[in-house]
Amino acid sequence: MVRRAGGGGGGAAGGAGVKAARRPEVRLPALESYDGFGLEPDGDYDGLEFREVDFVGQDGGGARFMDCALTGCALDETRLHHARVLDSVLMGIRGVGTDLAESTLRDVEVVDARLGGVQLHGSVLERVLVRGGKIDYLNLRKARLKDVVFEGCVLVEPDFGGARLERVEFVDCVLKGADFTSATLTDVDLRGAAELDIARGVDRLAGAVISAGQLLDLAPVLAATMGIRVEGGGEG
Repeated sequence: MVRRAGGGGGGAAGGAGVKAARRPEVRLPALESYDGFGLEPDGDYDGLEFREVDFVGQDGGGARFMDCALTGCALDETRLHHARVLDSVLMGIRGVGTDLAESTLRDVEVVDARLGGVQLHGSVLERVLVRGGKIDYLNLRKARLKDVVFEGCVLVEPDFGGARLERVEFVDCVLKGADFTSATLTDVDLRGAAELDIARGVDRLAGAVISAGQLLDLAPVLAATMGIRVEGGGEG
């Protein structure tokens, strides 16, 4: 069920009638260094650089980040429920239990993140690139993903339950124990995944494209989902 990808995928989602994801093109203006004392609920942050700022346990629910760069910031148990992150770059952020539920990320690059248990359920991601890093237990239940690329990252037990994915690509990334239960997929390209391990929801892959090798790897779980019992071959 896990296979190292060969050639052919590579994120070039034009083949097999799959529409390619539109990647964000973030061009940040000259930024001012953030000199505040912490996040504020419904705060408005525009054109700021947050460098190695400690936001552990703070409440920035409903905040808006526009044309911002967050580099090396600590986001453990940071509350950013209903936040809006627009035209921004998040580089080297780290944290456990970050709450971004029901937030909006649009034209955002997330680079080399180290996150665990991040909550993005019910969120909207549009033109988002997640490149490098590792995210454990990513919760994207009932989220909407459109033009999203996961590239060169490791996703451990990501939860896409009930989510809607449109033009989403997985390029040279590792998916371990992914859950697609009740998800809806349209133009989702999994061929470029370096490793593909789907724990639940393999029956929801209509609208996705996979490689022939990945199909062989997924055969046991597909058979189990369809109630097919596979026993030893041979005659007699």
